[in-house]
Amino acid sequence: MSTPTHARTLVASDLDRTLIYSSAALALGMPDTQAPRLLCVEVHESKPLSYMTEQAADLLARLTDETVFVPTTTRTRKQYQRIQLPGTAPAYAICANGGHILVDGVPDQDWHATVLRRIADACAPLSEIRAYLTATTDLSWVRKHRVAEDLFAYLVVERERLPGDWLDRFDGWAGDRGWTVSLQGRKVYAVPKPLTKSAAVREVARRTGATLTLAAGDSLLDADLLLAADRAWRPGHGELADSDWTAPHLDVLAERGVAAGEEILRRFRAAAAA
Repeated sequence: MSTPTHARTLVASDLDRTLIYSSAALALGMPDTQAPRLLCVEVHESKPLSYMTEQAADLLARLTDETVFVPTTTRTRKQYQRIQLPGTAPAYAICANGGHILVDGVPDQDWHATVLRRIADACAPLSEIRAYLTATTDLSWVRKHRVAEDLFAYLVVERERLPGDWLDRFDGWAGDRGWTVSLQGRKVYAVPKPLTKSAAVREVARRTGATLTLAAGDSLLDADLLLAADRAWRPGHGELADSDWTAPHLDVLAERGVAAGEEILRRFRAAAAA
């Protein structure tokens, strides 16, 4: 695959609650008559699911022509492929928190094999994590048990009913076995430590010859991505905002909700043009 000679800036951005937003996450706090026009970018089971502002869609379309734009998501490949982003289709996309690199929409099997080897060398097997979750949780506070791409596990929980010490105990137990635990919204994630967005982004940067990496994200699973970038942004909402997470090269935006997605795209374009 060839990369345009002018496209030496790599933009690696989280999607959900960073660039695209569900109706519940839009945070439209203005009067209805002042609300921005929205573009639906994802449909699931025949229903609209995710949106950006029309202005953000225009900014993203321009950005995809100016940089190597790499959607970088914890979503599975199937979940990612539901999204129809504006602009030129990305040559690269990162799914499953770095477990898969898609090249022109096709999974790179060599990269996936590399990830699996790293996990096997450093972590307890997924089956052990799942067994722990089954043994220590119950239906009074867990709505769903899920496995993503046979790489990591997560629970959908009733957060207000989460037992007070369960998360700390799980975190300590899993940490000893090479796994990272995080609570994000209504989901408890258990992810192998070698499974990171940053590792996959570094690989794409190597392949494309990128000399500048820009990144944005809102969740705890985005922290390693933001740390690995040359410049980074986070919105005024999300788990990173809730914990006041920061870094020397990180800009914290005041905007929340879908307005933050639009502002992030403005910052990306300005930094790429500088």
